[in-house]
Amino acid sequence: MVSAPLVEWLARENDVSITVCSALKEEADGLARKYNGVDSVYLNVTENTDHLQELCSKSDVVISLLPYSLHGMVAKCCVAEKTHMVTASYLNDEIKELHEEARRNGVTIMNEVGLDPGIDHLLAMECIDEVKEKGGVIESFVSFCGGLPAPEHSDNALRYKFSWSPRGVLLNTLSAAKYLSKGQIVEILGGGDLLSNPRSLNFLPGFALEGFPNRDSTKYAELYGLGRDVHTLLRGTIRYQGFSQCVQPMQLLGLIDPEPHPMLHPHGPDVTWRQLVINMLGMSDSSIFYENLKQKLAERIGDAEGIESLGLLEDTPVVKLNTPLDTLSHYLAKRLAFEPQERDLVILRHEVGIRWQDGRREERGINFVVYGQPGGHSAMAQTVGKPAAIAAKMILDGEIQERGVCLPFTPDIYRPMLQRLRAEGLTATETTRIIN
Repeated sequence: MVSAPLVEWLARENDVSITVCSALKEEADGLARKYNGVDSVYLNVTENTDHLQELCSKSDVVISLLPYSLHGMVAKCCVAEKTHMVTASYLNDEIKELHEEARRNGVTIMNEVGLDPGIDHLLAMECIDEVKEKGGVIESFVSFCGGLPAPEHSDNALRYKFSWSPRGVLLNTLSAAKYLSKGQIVEILGGGDLLSNPRSLNFLPGFALEGFPNRDSTKYAELYGLGRDVHTLLRGTIRYQGFSQCVQPMQLLGLIDPEPHPMLHPHGPDVTWRQLVINMLGMSDSSIFYENLKQKLAERIGDAEGIESLGLLEDTPVVKLNTPLDTLSHYLAKRLAFEPQERDLVILRHEVGIRWQDGRREERGINFVVYGQPGGHSAMAQTVGKPAAIAAKMILDGEIQERGVCLPFTPDIYRPMLQRLRAEGLTATETTRIIN
């Protein structure tokens, strides 16, 4: 649970009382029992907005770790009740529209204070501002981030495991992307092109990593204040090598399609994964021999090994959830779940190209690597929960004075946040080399 390190960090502060709200009452109760000064409340925000409003009115700051699409609802309640709010998610249009009203009401809505987005911004802005202060300019900024199983637990075709629903991870592979490369804007169409040319990432030589672009990177030229000198700007996602090679055949077959499929109606006839795959191949003969099915798959999508090793050619009953995407997500969430003693890993990498006033060019690498604790907090939970907790405490203590809808891009916010993260052992390392 991402919320556990957040609650743990805040519970150490003697002047803070915490209420954990969840639609999963047992989880909330478990957290409340673990730490002093913590209460738990059952709350389903989509079913009881009056209760949400009441809880907001009784709080000084609300931290929303709900799914991205629900933050707007919480933000509206917070603004109405003049309560500050923190999220670890990307700022969306619904929240952006609340800026003026929030400012008038003296409310801070701090967004993007998790890992990605969050710690990535803090480390980026620390580097960018330092370079500017010393008279340098940023010519290139390339960043990759990802949550992974530790290498010893990456023993499946995807080289990946899930601690929550795989839906977002799978759906993101269908996204469009846009980035700047040597002065040219590069656009990748949505629908699956994203994984066609993953780039090999060699900054940690002991790891076999790959990366692919993440949405629209070009907007960070303005957000990071990079100016006209930047010719390359890319933010991307890290996976182990083999991820793209496994997911692409699933895309081609239609297993990641977010649209309803006639065989997957929840009240329709029972179906097995083998029957579903045969149907998606456009075949009607479900008695086809196993080896022949593999051959047909290879002819159609190029590589059937990943699909086979994930058990998708077996006569296992399908839990039908209307769309291939939701059905596959449910299946993989169980098949590729972290076991209790397994640990995860977070890797964040910034590569910054700098030109100094004397003409020297420097390439700076910033590596942020965190392992989860077996049987304890995951790396993802630590790196999402702790920054959000720190931001909330800074608002409570009056350290963050900005009102309205905010991002953590200014020194008065990112410097103390990084200082406190480093005190928690969440530190980055830097390398540098002069390239001319």
